[in-house]
Amino acid sequence: MIWVYVFGGIAVAGLIMVVAYAIWLAHKASDVFAELKVLGQRTGKLAALAAQIQLPEASRSPEPFRDPHKNETSGTVEPAADDVG
Repeated sequence: MIWVYVFGGIAVAGLIMVVAYAIWLAHKASDVFAELKVLGQRTGKLAALAAQIQLPEASRSPEPFRDPHKNETSGTVEPAADDVG
């Protein structure tokens, strides 16, 4: 007859664990939904900021690339004999 109490105790402990897990899961789900709400708000702010961006109009004939660190004559000047760089 002791086995009835043992299995009854195991069943009660299992029921307590299931209830505790359900409570924990409800708290986690609440946290996830709160984070999704914050994500939605931030997405709205990002969309509002992105709407404020004004791109310059592209010209029909793009300017050739010029390196600002080199002058225009650097390609035509012969390197010096001691120039190692």
